[in-house]
This record gives sequence, C-alpha cells and structure tokens, in this order.
Amino acid sequence: MPDDFGYLNARIRARRSRLLPEAFFREALSLNSPELVRVLGESTYGPDLTEESVSGIDRAVMIHLSRTVGDLPRIASGKTREVVRLMLLRTDLADVKTILRGKSLGWSAEEIMGHLGGGTVPQGLYRAMAEASDALSLAQVLSLLDHPLARVLREASRVSHEPRDLELSLDQVFYKEVLRLAEQLGHPFLVDFTRFEIDALNLTAGVKVFAIGVVEAPDRFFVRGGRRVGLSLFRRLTGGEVDALRELSDTDFARVAEARDLPALEKSLRCTLLAKAREGAKDVLGPGLANDYIHRMEWEASRIRLLARRAYYKLPSASVEQEIFCS
Repeated sequence: MPDDFGYLNARIRARRSRLLPEAFFREALSLNSPELVRVLGESTYGPDLTEESVSGIDRAVMIHLSRTVGDLPRIASGKTREVVRLMLLRTDLADVKTILRGKSLGWSAEEIMGHLGGGTVPQGLYRAMAEASDALSLAQVLSLLDHPLARVLREASRVSHEPRDLELSLDQVFYKEVLRLAEQLGHPFLVDFTRFEIDALNLTAGVKVFAIGVVEAPDRFFVRGGRRVGLSLFRRLTGGEVDALRELSDTDFARVAEARDLPALEKSLRCTLLAKAREGAKDVLGPGLANDYIHRMEWEASRIRLLARRAYYKLPSASVEQEIFCS
C-alpha cells in the first residue's frame, strides 16, 4: 500500500457514495419501529441487521462503523496511517465517555457495547471495556493495546474521580496530546482542525462548568491551543455570561452566537464541526477527505440510534427532529 492519501482517498470516495441520503432521515423520522427496521434493512446496514429491536439496530450500527471507519488505518501505511489513527482517537475518546456515562446510568455491558464502534479499538475488546468497573480499570484494558487513552484516563483520574469533573479533565488532557501529535505529524489541515476542535471544546467546557456548579479553579479545564476562544471568553462563560457567545458572531462559530443553554450550544457546535469538516472534503491529496468521512459516518450512526429510540418508544417526531438535522 502506498504511503500517501491518494490511494486512501480513492477508497473513501467509493465509501462516501454509500452514505445514507438526507431523504432517508426525513422518511425515517415518521416511521414506527417495524417500518424503520424494514427500510434500514434495505440500506447498506442490512447485512448487519440480524435482530428487529433497538439493540439489534445498535449492533448493526456498531459493526458497520467498525467495518467502514475503524478499518481505515489498515488500508493506509506509513505516515498516512499515523494521521488516520490520530483522527480516529477522537472516536475512541467518545467511546470511553460512553462507557463511563453508561456506568453512571446503570447500563448493562450489552447496552454500552451497542453505542461503541468506529475507532481504533478492536471489537474483541469492547466487552472488556464495557465491563470495566471504573476509569482506572478501563485504562488497564486499553493498556493492553498500548493505547494513548490509557495514559489520558490515568492522568484525568488523578484530577478527580467525580463523573462531572472527570469528563472535563479527559477532554483537557486528550486535546493537549492530540494537538501535540498533530503538530508533530506536520499536516497543516490536521493542526488547523484540531485547533478548531479545541475552540469548540472550550466553549462547551465554559458553559458546562457553570451549569454543573464547578467553583474550584475552573481555569484548569481551559485547553490552550485554540484560535478564536481565549481565556477571557472562557472565564465569562464559566461565570454564567452566556451572552458572551455573541462575540463569535463574525467568526467561524457564528452558529453558536445565539445559543443560550448547554443543549443549544452542543447542537450548534456539532453542526459547526460538521461544516468545518466538510470544507476539508476538497482535500483530495491530504487528510481532509478522510476527516470529513469519519465525521459524517459518526453523525450518521448517532442519527440512526436516535431514530431507533424515537420509533421504539413511540415519541413524537418533534422530540428528536432538532437533533437529526442541521438547519
């Protein structure tokens, strides 16, 4: 396999053609559970859909993600593989957060496993990860792979074992490390996108710190390295000044300027990051196309999982519509 993005991106372009169209999600928004299973079975998820239930859909999504995204490092080599693995570390972080949240909510290992997939961790370790009793036990499992998140988990756990603080600490330690690795690999697009993610992270962390009532040294959750969000704005957000988001109305984060609570901010940031990733899709000889594909696949997975729960619990379409589409 050649050590460049030309070969990898040719493979990704073929896979992009199999992404579910927006029409699928508009139709699925009004379907009941059996109907959703039927139309999903007629899609690229069909071969993996072996059970007509929410857990069956979750499993199909997990397997599909692992096959179409998690295998990307295996079809690259050399420095290209290192860059792809770095981009997928964010997916691994999302899986770690899912496990820790699931534990705090009393989810079973099977429920947690249905929400994983698409990162660099082999499926064979999912159960061991889902059964880990706490963050340090999870770090021990990841150590079997010499995974960088093992060190991130241990370092974040030294700050706090409280669930509300641990996730913030995880983000801070993780993105400092990712920025360092991106700069080391020397891809300008990758560095720029990582800085963009750090800005998004600092916006979320600032509002979240205030929402959950962290009063002791909130500055410790600020990650340096972004371009648009400085410590001054972060401090205003940790103090409850959500109106400070209006400062971003003339920047790449204009979409978040009108957000006034954490859910609205998180949705706006998700759509902003998707749009930023989409800009990189023109990068036919660099990592931008792969980055966009990874983001689009992850969003597709989360939308399907949300639609499955809406259909199963017979919720009104309006209850999830805002989470399914970016206006």
